[in-house]
Amino acid sequence: MQNSLYKVVLFDMDGVLYDSMPNHAVAWQKAMNEFGIHFTMADAYATEGARGVDTIRSYVKAQQGKTISEIEAQKIYDVKTHYFHEMKEAPIFDGVIDLMEKICKSGLKIGIVTGSAQLPLIERLKNDFGRFITNNNITTAYDVKRGKPNPDPYLMGLQKAGEILPHEGIVIENAPLGIRAGVAAGCYTVAINSGPLPDKLLLKEKPNVLYKTIREFANKW
Repeated sequence: MQNSLYKVVLFDMDGVLYDSMPNHAVAWQKAMNEFGIHFTMADAYATEGARGVDTIRSYVKAQQGKTISEIEAQKIYDVKTHYFHEMKEAPIFDGVIDLMEKICKSGLKIGIVTGSAQLPLIERLKNDFGRFITNNNITTAYDVKRGKPNPDPYLMGLQKAGEILPHEGIVIENAPLGIRAGVAAGCYTVAINSGPLPDKLLLKEKPNVLYKTIREFANKW
């Protein structure tokens, strides 16, 4: 990878910046089961990256045979959010700050693209990475109608970074749906397998390269 060919690096949040997926998986399972929806830890990792309301509507349709509105799905998502924020704050992955510093020294911009719609998490992004990003560099579930695995979130991230073309962007993702979104957007897509899924599930989405940790990628930059 020749860094000089690119203009922006777009980071996913959960599982890339923060070691937060174990907490999310527990919160998802508790909330969904509370509403009579069978949802496992594996389901949480498999659907990671999608808008929460989309995941809920999909599982309700599949298991209960009914279509619920986004407003109804949001009520379930709010319960999931409540459980998540009861847990200990997830740490930043080792290597993230080092990588961001290297990216900035290379003259590239940094953006964050997340399927989250949780305002406290967005505020934390600004607190933790404020020297690298501004509000304009954060793309959330509020910014797009179609979440991952559609390319829309990353296309919006490119737009926010200054109308940058897809082939000028690098996407860093840990989830199959997010990797699919980065590839569909036309960006150079880096997979970081920070969770329990086998490499083959991530490689199936055809990322350009796969690393075990963000630290490993930072050392290669």
